[in-house]
Amino acid sequence: MMLELPVYVPVLFLLTVIISIGWFYQATKSRSLLLMLTGWTVLQTILGLLGVYQQTDRLPPRILAFGFFPALLILVLYLFFGKGKRLIAQTNLSTLTGFHSIRILVEIVLLLLFYYQMTSIYMIVEGHNYDILSGVSAVAVALVAGQTGAEKKKLLLWWNIVCLLLLFNVIARAILSTPSPLQRWAFEQPNLAVLYFPFNLLPTVIVPLVLVAHLIAIKRLTNKSV
Repeated sequence: MMLELPVYVPVLFLLTVIISIGWFYQATKSRSLLLMLTGWTVLQTILGLLGVYQQTDRLPPRILAFGFFPALLILVLYLFFGKGKRLIAQTNLSTLTGFHSIRILVEIVLLLLFYYQMTSIYMIVEGHNYDILSGVSAVAVALVAGQTGAEKKKLLLWWNIVCLLLLFNVIARAILSTPSPLQRWAFEQPNLAVLYFPFNLLPTVIVPLVLVAHLIAIKRLTNKSV
Protein backbone atom coordinates (compact mmCIF):
# COMPACT_ATOMS: atom_id res chain seq x y z
CA MET A 1 0.00 0.00 0.00
CA MET A 2 1.27 3.46 -0.86
CA LEU A 3 2.08 5.25 2.39
CA GLU A 4 2.01 8.66 0.70
CA LEU A 5 -1.77 8.38 0.33
CA PRO A 6 -4.43 8.83 3.00
CA VAL A 7 -5.85 5.44 3.91
CA TYR A 8 -9.32 6.14 2.52
CA VAL A 9 -8.03 6.20 -1.08
CA PRO A 10 -6.75 2.59 -1.23
CA VAL A 11 -9.71 1.45 0.88
CA LEU A 12 -12.14 3.05 -1.58
CA PHE A 13 -10.33 1.39 -4.45
CA LEU A 14 -10.33 -2.05 -2.79
CA LEU A 15 -14.09 -1.70 -2.29
CA THR A 16 -14.34 -0.85 -6.00
CA VAL A 17 -12.49 -4.06 -6.88
CA ILE A 18 -14.73 -6.17 -4.64
CA ILE A 19 -17.88 -4.57 -6.03
CA SER A 20 -16.63 -5.08 -9.60
CA ILE A 21 -16.05 -8.80 -9.11
CA GLY A 22 -19.34 -9.24 -7.25
CA TRP A 23 -21.32 -7.32 -9.86
CA PHE A 24 -19.78 -9.29 -12.71
CA TYR A 25 -20.70 -12.49 -10.88
CA GLN A 26 -24.28 -11.28 -10.50
CA ALA A 27 -24.46 -10.82 -14.27
CA THR A 28 -22.98 -14.22 -15.15
CA LYS A 29 -24.02 -16.33 -12.12
CA SER A 30 -20.95 -18.50 -12.73
CA ARG A 31 -19.35 -19.80 -9.53
CA SER A 32 -16.39 -21.20 -11.45
CA LEU A 33 -15.77 -17.77 -12.98
CA LEU A 34 -16.07 -16.15 -9.56
CA LEU A 35 -13.52 -18.62 -8.17
CA MET A 36 -11.19 -17.92 -11.08
CA LEU A 37 -11.48 -14.15 -10.64
CA THR A 38 -10.86 -14.45 -6.91
CA GLY A 39 -7.76 -16.56 -7.46
CA TRP A 40 -6.48 -14.15 -10.12
CA THR A 41 -7.04 -11.17 -7.81
CA VAL A 42 -5.12 -12.92 -5.01
CA LEU A 43 -2.24 -13.61 -7.44
CA GLN A 44 -2.18 -9.97 -8.58
CA THR A 45 -2.26 -8.85 -4.96
CA ILE A 46 0.84 -10.93 -4.24
CA LEU A 47 2.64 -9.60 -7.33
CA GLY A 48 1.73 -6.04 -6.34
CA LEU A 49 2.94 -6.50 -2.75
CA LEU A 50 6.20 -8.05 -3.98
CA GLY A 51 6.85 -4.98 -6.12
CA VAL A 52 6.99 -6.93 -9.39
CA TYR A 53 5.40 -4.09 -11.35
CA GLN A 54 7.77 -1.47 -9.98
CA GLN A 55 10.51 -2.66 -12.36
CA THR A 56 9.74 -0.49 -15.36
CA ASP A 57 12.75 -0.80 -17.64
CA ARG A 58 11.69 -3.85 -19.64
CA LEU A 59 9.64 -4.61 -22.72
CA PRO A 60 6.88 -5.56 -22.69
CA PRO A 61 5.98 -3.65 -19.51
CA ARG A 62 5.39 -6.11 -16.67
CA ILE A 63 1.96 -4.67 -15.87
CA LEU A 64 0.91 -5.68 -19.39
CA ALA A 65 2.86 -8.94 -19.66
CA PHE A 66 1.93 -10.37 -16.26
CA GLY A 67 -1.33 -8.53 -15.62
CA PHE A 68 -3.55 -7.03 -18.29
CA PHE A 69 -2.93 -9.31 -21.27
CA PRO A 70 -3.04 -12.63 -19.37
CA ALA A 71 -6.26 -11.58 -17.63
CA LEU A 72 -7.86 -10.60 -20.92
CA LEU A 73 -6.70 -13.82 -22.61
CA ILE A 74 -7.98 -16.03 -19.78
CA LEU A 75 -11.38 -14.33 -19.75
CA VAL A 76 -11.78 -14.51 -23.54
CA LEU A 77 -10.78 -18.18 -23.68
CA TYR A 78 -13.07 -19.02 -20.77
CA LEU A 79 -16.12 -17.14 -22.02
CA PHE A 80 -15.99 -17.31 -25.81
CA PHE A 81 -14.92 -20.92 -26.37
CA GLY A 82 -16.35 -24.28 -25.33
CA LYS A 83 -18.82 -24.23 -22.44
CA GLY A 84 -18.30 -20.51 -22.00
CA LYS A 85 -20.55 -19.83 -25.00
CA ARG A 86 -23.49 -21.09 -22.98
CA LEU A 87 -22.51 -18.79 -20.14
CA ILE A 88 -22.60 -15.80 -22.49
CA ALA A 89 -26.09 -16.78 -23.63
CA GLN A 90 -27.26 -16.89 -20.01
CA THR A 91 -25.67 -13.60 -18.93
CA ASN A 92 -28.15 -10.96 -17.77
CA LEU A 93 -27.65 -7.99 -20.11
CA SER A 94 -29.33 -5.52 -17.79
CA THR A 95 -27.05 -6.43 -14.89
CA LEU A 96 -24.02 -6.51 -17.19
CA THR A 97 -24.84 -3.04 -18.51
CA GLY A 98 -25.38 -1.68 -15.01
CA PHE A 99 -21.99 -3.14 -14.08
CA HIS A 100 -20.34 -0.38 -16.12
CA SER A 101 -21.46 2.21 -13.59
CA ILE A 102 -18.49 0.97 -11.54
CA ARG A 103 -16.48 3.23 -13.81
CA ILE A 104 -17.80 6.20 -11.83
CA LEU A 105 -15.99 4.94 -8.74
CA VAL A 106 -12.88 4.22 -10.79
CA GLU A 107 -12.83 7.78 -12.12
CA ILE A 108 -13.28 9.18 -8.61
CA VAL A 109 -10.26 7.16 -7.45
CA LEU A 110 -8.24 8.35 -10.46
CA LEU A 111 -9.15 11.95 -9.65
CA LEU A 112 -7.97 11.46 -6.06
CA LEU A 113 -4.75 9.86 -7.28
CA PHE A 114 -4.16 12.80 -9.60
CA TYR A 115 -4.72 15.19 -6.69
CA TYR A 116 -2.08 13.32 -4.67
CA GLN A 117 0.27 13.29 -7.70
CA MET A 118 0.14 9.52 -8.14
CA THR A 119 -1.33 9.48 -11.62
CA SER A 120 -1.16 11.67 -14.70
CA ILE A 121 -3.55 14.27 -16.01
CA TYR A 122 -4.21 11.97 -18.98
CA MET A 123 -6.22 9.73 -16.66
CA ILE A 124 -8.84 12.33 -15.82
CA VAL A 125 -11.32 14.41 -17.82
CA GLU A 126 -8.91 17.33 -18.17
CA GLY A 127 -6.56 14.98 -20.02
CA HIS A 128 -9.32 13.84 -22.39
CA ASN A 129 -10.27 10.68 -20.51
CA TYR A 130 -14.05 10.67 -20.94
CA ASP A 131 -14.65 7.17 -19.62
CA ILE A 132 -16.82 8.52 -16.83
CA LEU A 133 -19.52 9.09 -19.47
CA SER A 134 -19.78 5.32 -19.78
CA GLY A 135 -20.36 4.96 -16.07
CA VAL A 136 -22.89 7.76 -15.81
CA SER A 137 -24.90 6.60 -18.83
CA ALA A 138 -24.82 2.93 -17.79
CA VAL A 139 -27.55 3.44 -15.19
CA ALA A 140 -30.06 4.67 -17.77
CA VAL A 141 -28.96 2.30 -20.52
CA ALA A 142 -29.36 -0.68 -18.16
CA LEU A 143 -33.10 -0.04 -18.20
CA VAL A 144 -33.12 -0.34 -22.00
CA ALA A 145 -31.07 -3.53 -21.84
CA GLY A 146 -33.93 -5.38 -20.21
CA GLN A 147 -36.42 -4.47 -22.93
CA THR A 148 -37.11 -6.02 -26.30
CA GLY A 149 -37.34 -4.40 -29.72
CA ALA A 150 -34.98 -3.86 -32.63
CA GLU A 151 -34.43 -0.16 -31.94
CA LYS A 152 -33.60 -0.72 -28.27
CA LYS A 153 -31.26 -3.54 -29.23
CA LYS A 154 -29.52 -1.26 -31.75
CA LEU A 155 -29.19 1.50 -29.14
CA LEU A 156 -27.62 -0.90 -26.66
CA LEU A 157 -25.24 -2.23 -29.30
CA TRP A 158 -24.03 1.24 -30.28
CA TRP A 159 -23.70 2.24 -26.63
CA ASN A 160 -21.40 -0.73 -26.02
CA ILE A 161 -19.32 0.08 -29.10
CA VAL A 162 -18.89 3.75 -28.15
CA CYS A 163 -18.06 2.91 -24.54
CA LEU A 164 -15.56 0.29 -25.70
CA LEU A 165 -13.84 2.97 -27.78
CA LEU A 166 -13.76 5.25 -24.72
CA LEU A 167 -12.13 2.41 -22.81
CA PHE A 168 -9.52 1.90 -25.53
CA ASN A 169 -8.80 5.63 -25.35
CA VAL A 170 -8.03 5.54 -21.64
CA ILE A 171 -6.01 2.30 -21.97
CA ALA A 172 -3.81 3.95 -24.61
CA ARG A 173 -3.39 7.05 -22.46
CA ALA A 174 -2.50 4.91 -19.47
CA ILE A 175 0.18 3.00 -21.39
CA LEU A 176 1.73 6.17 -22.79
CA SER A 177 1.89 7.90 -19.40
CA THR A 178 3.01 4.98 -17.18
CA PRO A 179 6.75 4.52 -16.53
CA SER A 180 8.12 2.02 -19.07
CA PRO A 181 10.04 2.09 -22.36
CA LEU A 182 6.66 2.83 -23.99
CA GLN A 183 6.09 6.03 -22.01
CA ARG A 184 5.67 9.13 -24.16
CA TRP A 185 3.70 11.52 -21.91
CA ALA A 186 3.51 12.82 -18.34
CA PHE A 187 7.16 12.48 -17.37
CA GLU A 188 6.73 15.10 -14.63
CA GLN A 189 3.71 13.33 -13.09
CA PRO A 190 3.35 9.81 -14.50
CA ASN A 191 1.00 6.98 -13.57
CA LEU A 192 2.82 5.63 -10.54
CA ALA A 193 -0.14 4.26 -8.61
CA VAL A 194 -0.81 1.28 -10.91
CA LEU A 195 2.67 -0.05 -10.16
CA TYR A 196 1.72 -0.56 -6.51
CA PHE A 197 -0.86 -2.59 -4.61
CA PRO A 198 -3.84 -2.17 -4.54
CA PHE A 199 -3.95 0.06 -7.62
CA ASN A 200 -2.25 -2.58 -9.79
CA LEU A 201 -5.65 -4.30 -9.63
CA LEU A 202 -7.06 -1.61 -11.92
CA PRO A 203 -5.28 -2.72 -15.12
CA THR A 204 -5.09 -6.38 -14.07
CA VAL A 205 -8.63 -7.00 -12.80
CA ILE A 206 -11.12 -4.17 -13.34
CA VAL A 207 -10.15 -3.08 -16.86
CA PRO A 208 -10.16 -6.63 -18.30
CA LEU A 209 -13.58 -7.23 -16.73
CA VAL A 210 -14.98 -4.02 -18.19
CA LEU A 211 -13.54 -4.79 -21.62
CA VAL A 212 -14.88 -8.35 -21.65
CA ALA A 213 -18.28 -7.14 -20.44
CA HIS A 214 -18.53 -5.05 -23.60
CA LEU A 215 -17.43 -7.99 -25.76
CA ILE A 216 -20.07 -10.22 -24.19
CA ALA A 217 -22.80 -7.65 -24.82
CA ILE A 218 -21.69 -7.06 -28.41
CA LYS A 219 -21.59 -10.80 -29.02
CA ARG A 220 -25.11 -11.20 -27.65
CA LEU A 221 -26.51 -8.21 -29.49
CA THR A 222 -25.09 -9.23 -32.87
CA ASN A 223 -26.53 -12.72 -32.48
CA LYS A 224 -29.72 -12.78 -34.51
CA SER A 225 -31.28 -15.37 -32.21
CA VAL A 226 -31.20 -12.98 -29.23
